Amino acid sequence: MTMNELENEVVNVLKTIYDPEIPVDVFELGLIYEVKIDKEANVEIEMTLTSPNCPVAESMPKEIEDKVAAHPEIKSAKVNIVFDPPWDKDMMSEEAQLELGFL
Repeated sequence: MTMNELENEVVNVLKTIYDPEIPVDVFELGLIYEVKIDKEANVEIEMTLTSPNCPVAESMPKEIEDKVAAHPEIKSAKVNIVFDPPWDKDMMSEEAQLELGFL
């Protein structure tokens, strides 16, 4: 599997994880800033939350790590939470903005 294919697989996994307060997945919400994959198939994800006081601040990164690491081609997954730049609704995909009535 190429790195590109592997990255697409990781994105597909991310699209199955939803913010419990918003009916949109974390990828389309724009919460995922970066996905890095090394040659050994270790994945590092930089993401943010909709707010620092998000009720799933502890459980969501763990859920993402567990689901990404469960992919048969992935050796490990690590999530780093960052708040710079801060998230805002303009980071959502058009699809997510439509879903939530922003467009």
